[in-house]
Amino acid sequence: MGKRVMPLIWDNASWHLSKQVKQWIRNHNRPVKQTGVGVRLIVCQLPVKSPWLNAIEPKWIDAKRAIVEPNRKLTAQELQTRVCDYFE
Repeated sequence: MGKRVMPLIWDNASWHLSKQVKQWIRNHNRPVKQTGVGVRLIVCQLPVKSPWLNAIEPKWIDAKRAIVEPNRKLTAQELQTRVCDYFE
């Protein structure tokens, strides 16, 4: 039987490196590994200060400029709507 994994190619953004995210991934992977049901998440860190290796980086910059309002925080619903509309 083949292994089912999903590689996550991440830069060094603080939210990728947080203890909470690392713990969530461990908690997700443990039962998947034990039961063989589901998809394990494998984190592949990009080197520090290497945005040219992250092909999505220019798209995030364009999206952020199109979605965010610098003078106020969006509500969760506004953010969801704008992100979905932008990437459709």
